[in-house]
Amino acid sequence: MIRFRLAGLAGLALAALASACSAAQPMVEALPLNGTAWVLDSLGGEAPLPGHAATLRFEGSRATGTDGCNRYMAGWQATESRLAFTSGPAATMMACEPAVMQRADAFRAALTAANGYRREADRLLLLGEDGRELATFVAQPSTLAGTAWRVTGYNNGKQAVVSVLADTALTIAFDADGRASGSAGCNNFTGSYTQDGDKVTFGPAASTRRMCARPEGIMEQEARFLKALETVSSARLEGDSLELRTATGALAVRAGKPGID
Repeated sequence: MIRFRLAGLAGLALAALASACSAAQPMVEALPLNGTAWVLDSLGGEAPLPGHAATLRFEGSRATGTDGCNRYMAGWQATESRLAFTSGPAATMMACEPAVMQRADAFRAALTAANGYRREADRLLLLGEDGRELATFVAQPSTLAGTAWRVTGYNNGKQAVVSVLADTALTIAFDADGRASGSAGCNNFTGSYTQDGDKVTFGPAASTRRMCARPEGIMEQEARFLKALETVSSARLEGDSLELRTATGALAVRAGKPGID
């Protein structure tokens, strides 16, 4: 898994934009798209690249998401038919493969060119000044039931999110009956979970009692991963990714769809 840090200029740009957007919060509370989240379905008539979902979330005065490579943030304004991104998008600066970067640039360019939109049930169409369709989105699912995930990082209990050991797999699947199950790396586990909007909690997990010697640290990883699940208070689904966070907002578990790194 590739790790990255915000480059200095991009980080400052995002921070400044966040501050400006927060100051404008009272002006956008009633905007028609506020509080909605979307996943890119097509860009210029082409489907997104597999494993590189682009997303768009309207929160207060900010529009945030991923362009398929980097995180971005922009200001926005909307009426019942008009939509414009008023500042940004400012983005982080992780390098991806050329094809991914090209699509990411095209996605952000579509946001910049947007002048209107049309909402059709669970779809959002982003329109240019001439009414041309720039991009289409589908509503971001919000429920965990019926989904399955491969963990890419977890909180080790020492105020750090660490990657999963090589040659091990941590997984979580959520069924419609409130049961969560998966692999903790060595043993399988099962337990209950509850979801109410973005609030999610896990009950105590029961697991098999196998002992694994390889790779080194696998049993410690298993214990810390299961402990991290106990701290979860909320969930955020975004495209092909899932973030489980604690009551203080700290990241407890990060996961992606199986087969997508």
